[in-house]
Amino acid sequence: MISEPGPGWAPEKGIYMKKFMDEEFLLSTPAAQKLYHEYAENMPILDYHCHINPQEICEDRRFDNITQVWLGGDHYKWRLMRSAGVDEKYITGDATDRKKFQKWAETLAKGIGNPLYHWSHLELKRYFGYEGYLNGKTAQEVWDLCNDKLQHDPNMTVRGLIRQSGVTLICTTDDPVDTLEYHDRLAKDDSFEVQVLPAWRPDKAMNLEQAPWKEYLEKLQTVSGVKIDSFATLMKALTVRMDYFAERKCCVSDHALEYVMYAPASEEEVEKIFARRMAGETITREEEMKFKTAYMTVLGREYHRRGWIMQLHYGCKRNNNTQMFKQLGPDTGYDCINNYAPSSEMADFLNSLDVTGQLPKTILYSLNPNDNASIGTILGSFQNSSAVAKIQQGSAWWFNDHKVGMTEQMTTLANLGFLAGFVGMLTDSRSFLSYTRHEYFRRVMCELLGGWVENGEYPEDYETLEEIVKGICYNNAVKYFGFNLETK
Repeated sequence: MISEPGPGWAPEKGIYMKKFMDEEFLLSTPAAQKLYHEYAENMPILDYHCHINPQEICEDRRFDNITQVWLGGDHYKWRLMRSAGVDEKYITGDATDRKKFQKWAETLAKGIGNPLYHWSHLELKRYFGYEGYLNGKTAQEVWDLCNDKLQHDPNMTVRGLIRQSGVTLICTTDDPVDTLEYHDRLAKDDSFEVQVLPAWRPDKAMNLEQAPWKEYLEKLQTVSGVKIDSFATLMKALTVRMDYFAERKCCVSDHALEYVMYAPASEEEVEKIFARRMAGETITREEEMKFKTAYMTVLGREYHRRGWIMQLHYGCKRNNNTQMFKQLGPDTGYDCINNYAPSSEMADFLNSLDVTGQLPKTILYSLNPNDNASIGTILGSFQNSSAVAKIQQGSAWWFNDHKVGMTEQMTTLANLGFLAGFVGMLTDSRSFLSYTRHEYFRRVMCELLGGWVENGEYPEDYETLEEIVKGICYNNAVKYFGFNLETK
């Protein structure tokens, strides 16, 4: 399906201007268009990492208006509005939803070059059928159109949005102390065919430098039934909770790290660090890293034993704006890239697990795009025949999930590793409209591969290209994670 020249075509003037976000959006060559429309476009979505709320899926929430969907917790949009000089009242404050939407429309109109411009308009096209573009003048018609569909269309509930998007399985992000009650209810609900599984995110038990750490351990002690009075009993409590998660088909872990550290210490030293912190003493930065190394090592071995995938997200400096952190709390748009991430320590950490045959399947995500090459070379140091691309570089993440960031990540992975084995895009979002980011990613991916074909860098072997494209879109993730999609 290759489109004919659009309305911008004026051969007598030698001019061809593509229509805004037409069916060939981001697809500049016939090969790219073929790869996308014939192979990528209709592939399902396996959302193996996101931050959506399982309660909202369970209760099949219906949103009252587009502001609730778009601006309720999206710090991507909040950052852009702040950069445009919008008062916080219209972002996280007490302004009405209609006024907040107006400010967002006025901001987005000038968001040229920002992926939010594309994502927002893809969402308007795919879910609401809106073919125009949003700005201050069109805000009212978009507001009316979206709200009418959200309030009255039976397919615009949370579950309806998931079904429309072609999602087969979702992994949420869950703390070890979570009850997972909504996962239990969803598993028993035969009216919703999409699997919603928990994913293990044990950061709070690791971050002993943070003030709430001891209070958190009390919660973990209560739900696990294990008295936590040592490092060993802390890890025992976590394995008890891992059993609880595994009973609910969890097989994916995720860690948010400052960087992947490796500062080995003896069991005796780690126990002393634990005891000092429990006694209220201040620990040093070196002691913190030794504790976290021990923590990650024990869990890494446990993941390998259970056949779980270990995801490591790193390279973020969080909550930089103290004033706004006090006002709004975490995850409100005040984070940045941290450029300190010694690749030598990450390699040593992976090696410490590999040397004993206990390195699990691992996906590495750095927020710093300058780490692409170092990750690409580390991957190749630990691959083996136990899995295709056992150690993965994760999709371009957070500040990098735009056309340039995605292209650079996939190009580096192709140059230094095995792009054909890549598990592809993840939503990593709190919004149920964000599944169009998979379309955006697939278009970028097909443009990249199609360009190589058009440039004579890869043959027109469409049988192999079909396998590669469908693999990156969906099939690789199904095989890598080992999800059973036959039964809920």
